[in-house]
Amino acid sequence: VLAMNHFFLAVVIIIGSGILPLLFLWRRFVLMKAVASFGLTAGCLIGLIDAVVKLSHGVDWVSSATYLHAFYLAFRMDGLSAFFLMAIFLVSLLASVYSYHYMSDTRKTIRVAVHYLFFSLLVASMALVVTAANMITFMLCWEIMSLASFFLVVYNYENDGNRKAGFLYFIFSQVGAMVILAAFGVIYSHAASFGFDAAGALPETAKMIVFVLAFIGFGSKAGVFPFHVWLPHAHPAASSHISAVMSGVMIKTGIYGIIRIYMMLDWHISLFGHLVLIAGMVSGVLGVVYALGQHDLKRLLAYHSVENIGIILIGIGIGMLGVAAGNPVMAVLGFAGGLLHVLNHAIFKSLLFMGAGMVLHKTGTRIIDLLGGLIKKMKITGITFLIGSLAICGLPPLNGFVSEFLVYMGSFQGMALDKTSFAMCLLAIVSLAIIGGLALACFTKVVGVVFQGEPRSQVAENTDEKGLTMLVPMLILAAACILIGVFPTFFMAMAVKAVASLELGYGGIPLKPFFELTGNISRTAALVFAVFLLIVAFEIDQYPQAWHYPQAGQVTQRIELN
Repeated sequence: VLAMNHFFLAVVIIIGSGILPLLFLWRRFVLMKAVASFGLTAGCLIGLIDAVVKLSHGVDWVSSATYLHAFYLAFRMDGLSAFFLMAIFLVSLLASVYSYHYMSDTRKTIRVAVHYLFFSLLVASMALVVTAANMITFMLCWEIMSLASFFLVVYNYENDGNRKAGFLYFIFSQVGAMVILAAFGVIYSHAASFGFDAAGALPETAKMIVFVLAFIGFGSKAGVFPFHVWLPHAHPAASSHISAVMSGVMIKTGIYGIIRIYMMLDWHISLFGHLVLIAGMVSGVLGVVYALGQHDLKRLLAYHSVENIGIILIGIGIGMLGVAAGNPVMAVLGFAGGLLHVLNHAIFKSLLFMGAGMVLHKTGTRIIDLLGGLIKKMKITGITFLIGSLAICGLPPLNGFVSEFLVYMGSFQGMALDKTSFAMCLLAIVSLAIIGGLALACFTKVVGVVFQGEPRSQVAENTDEKGLTMLVPMLILAAACILIGVFPTFFMAMAVKAVASLELGYGGIPLKPFFELTGNISRTAALVFAVFLLIVAFEIDQYPQAWHYPQAGQVTQRIELN
């Protein structure tokens, strides 16, 4: 009961942090921001600690209340819910801290207060979505989440592009919700119950219809190709900390829905794995290909969300194939890799969006070609953005490598399966390699053009890096990328505990060799990287003149003299 109360206490504090400042403090801009930001941070911190404790100790609870004297609002937290709550509360906590200095326009006092109201509703509804235990509760919380995020997207409603992005997002979110409702309708038509447990007793044809409908509905929220159309428009339109929350965790509720439906149906056929794998490979490859052609920094990052949703789906698809084939090691590695990438992507994508937000906040532009040389005056932003870029490319010793390597190992376990599954696993391995290579090319361009070289316009010259509450979250997220990469065992074990809640009947699987291999590769890469940095530091100390880059005027003068 005490553990249950901590979760609802966190939700109440989060909602209160949006309502009270709007009602009583909207005239006092700084105080209103401080109360809203601090309250959101406190609520998310309580929720984060509670989720970590529950996942570590395997605590499971159920709670319900009557709704309109006719329906029950039912909530349940298991290992899967707790794992997603970790990502939701962590990113939302840091985004609320980041927002204090980012929302600095005193001319928009009421609008900022309303912004915090919908921000709090978004965080609370995401937490309630992943703990909903029946259809009525789920759809109610899902709609609150969709509407709150819509109002956050249209924050700058005077901009025509933002209004169009909000309208497109609204259409996709509501159509997606209708398809999910149709899937729930099929379940109710057979079971005459709003409970999720009834789905397991459906005939096989109905189960197939439910899974396909749910995959389309949840896939539209997750940004799975071809339902991703809204994503590259909505994410750049929102404020940067909201972009971090939407890209980092909100779209993951779609992933949660796909996994939860798979659990509910209790029908483990290879066709489900093939469907999810194909969607993952197409989304991953096309997402990074589209990102390569972008010149808007936030739009580029939005396409990389499509890419990483693809990687997560590849992991989940491998897990489904492993379950269908009766290969427990393949199943656990696939699901654990996919789930760990949910957390890892939440961390490094939030970091990248916050870095892009700092660039936008200080320069006033998102156009990559107008920037350049920013690392000279924005060192923390530049270094943390570089760490996030390396992490999203899946390079050791950072966290993106750990989850992708688990998916790789799960895919290699499928080499001994039947011809179709073998071909799918082989394609998954090739797709992951292509995605990683193209992502590296893309972020090499981004870091080089935005942060290195010389300023390409006036807006890139007069910059600074003030705003402590914007810098601290980026430093924490960059540190998390390194921590999970160098010491991955604890986090891999947490992902495996979340997989255990899927009730696949696997216990005592020898995963220690895979964990040790991943950790050894990552720590070796960290050692090599540390030696490289020491050599660079020594060279700079011994030959400082060799590392001095002359200004543009000096170069011109030397050419003229020659």
